[in-house]
Amino acid sequence: MDIGTWLHGLGLQRYEQAFRDNAIDAAILPELTAEDLREIGVGPVGHRRKLLAALAALREDDGPGSTVAAPFVERRQLTVMFCDLVGSTALSVRHDPEDLRDLIGGYHRAVAGVVKRFEGFVARYMGDGILIYFGYPQAHEDDAERAVRCALTVVDTVSDLNLAEQLRARTGIATGMVVVGGGAPEHDVVGETPNLAARLQSLAEPNAVLIDENTWRLIGRLFEYRNLGMVEARGFAGTVSAWQVVRPSSVASRFEALRASSPTPLVGRGEELEFLLRRWERARKGEGQVVLLSGEPGIGKSRMTAAVAERLREEPHYHWRYFCAPHHQGTALHPVITQLEHAAGLARDDPSAAKLEKLRQLFGQGRLGHLRRRVAAHAGQRSRNSEQEAERLLLAVAGVRQALVAELLSLSAAGTLPEMNLSPQRKKEKTLEALLGLLEDLSRKRPVLMVFEDVHWIDPTSRELLDLTPLTTPRR
Repeated sequence: MDIGTWLHGLGLQRYEQAFRDNAIDAAILPELTAEDLREIGVGPVGHRRKLLAALAALREDDGPGSTVAAPFVERRQLTVMFCDLVGSTALSVRHDPEDLRDLIGGYHRAVAGVVKRFEGFVARYMGDGILIYFGYPQAHEDDAERAVRCALTVVDTVSDLNLAEQLRARTGIATGMVVVGGGAPEHDVVGETPNLAARLQSLAEPNAVLIDENTWRLIGRLFEYRNLGMVEARGFAGTVSAWQVVRPSSVASRFEALRASSPTPLVGRGEELEFLLRRWERARKGEGQVVLLSGEPGIGKSRMTAAVAERLREEPHYHWRYFCAPHHQGTALHPVITQLEHAAGLARDDPSAAKLEKLRQLFGQGRLGHLRRRVAAHAGQRSRNSEQEAERLLLAVAGVRQALVAELLSLSAAGTLPEMNLSPQRKKEKTLEALLGLLEDLSRKRPVLMVFEDVHWIDPTSRELLDLTPLTTPRR
């Protein structure tokens, strides 16, 4: 009996991990008591009552003369990822079995760690192959995207493993309808999707990620691809379409990446749009505004922010957009980093020196003039020497702030920006101060429209920065 599917049938799949953490299997399950359920974390009384009733039914079914209840069966869309270690046969020839076990074990642990980060599910280890599900037991609205990001991270992680030999992986991903449960073994699914993922994996080059057409349609322009056209997949009639995922795309907005470039007209939202524009007018005059757009997925929140941007297109302002993502909730300031890269015009293939120069230009859009006024005010007008000292202090402060942001963007600033020796907490405080200072300087030149998308996925440090953002516009 699959406890996960049993809980899913009750609508209580949230407790599956608690059952597994407490080693509750099919043999122990019928003996659970109300106290046991409370101890493993089933809090609401209604949930305990529901489970106790289901447990009582299980015990009755196991009694004399009982008939076995029909197993839970469900059709659902699943994204399946198959990961394989390249050259495993050659590895087995070159290494002692115990050494090979350590290599395979390190590979398994690395892949499992990445899969856990993206909230996938490792269904089975098959030697050096790993079968992974996205969408079961827990479903997400972006399972196809999670699978692709996971696969790209897996090939990088496996390549970077510090083991006795450099390893390489390849993955295949397919999305489609499957049947979960029924007479299949635990965690197995029935359908052509797992087979297609395995076939795509076998066609992939080392360190490559191949996806099928269904997955490609679901993830839109979130990634850059190489179209492989129609390929032959053993066991499938004819040929199938395949794409190699090269890297994440530079399109930051999920709304733009997953939809057509020309949005549909906004209908029936005139009152809401005018409300937002009135708030913008107040902000433009110096009275900062915060507006929360909240609602179910798909009702048009992102489309509304796009409509505001369209109305302000001819009006001088800065439009800064921050995109939060579920798989980056543990990455400090990730939405801020992507926005800074966009604002500075950093290209993926730019050399470090060019990126640093673009960063200096971003800070030069107002930072130096403002600092010069502040430092001169502190130094006073006593002498020419005091003005020179103020200028040196100005450059030092600006350099420190640029260095902090450069480090945030993983840019090597050695020899070009001042060295710093700060504790982690102090460095965080100084970095937030630098980011707020940049925002303050930009707002001195023109109004700033900041849009945080999917803020329910914001990481704690970005949330702290958002909380610290002042609403009053500095005097120009």
